Amino acid sequence: QVQLVESGGGLVQPGGSLRLSCAASGFSFGFSFRSYDMGWYRQAPGKERALVATISRSSDTKYRDSVKGRFTISRDNAENKAYLQMNSLKPEDTAVYYCNAQWSSINYWGKGILVTVSS
Repeated sequence: QVQLVESGGGLVQPGGSLRLSCAASGFSFGFSFRSYDMGWYRQAPGKERALVATISRSSDTKYRDSVKGRFTISRDNAENKAYLQMNSLKPEDTAVYYCNAQWSSINYWGKGILVTVSS
């Protein structure tokens, strides 16, 4: 069973930066970390979970419009980790951030980590 564990969240002032990490483990033989597309999603209070950024197995990236130019998603296949570098943070970025691993119709989720942007 694939497990995803997020880290790096917390409280930051507007304009600040945070780097989220997602450590992945539990892969079955033949389906390594590099087989999965990785993504970050977020859920703000009272809102539905929404896509933030994705990085494919071939490292193609996509971002929601509101974070383009501020957030960067990356992956380290040797370390089985995905990252989300978040710069110029805004109060509206406050949310619980979830790591996602997807292969075909199979999705795995982390438990989420809180990011609060406030002065």
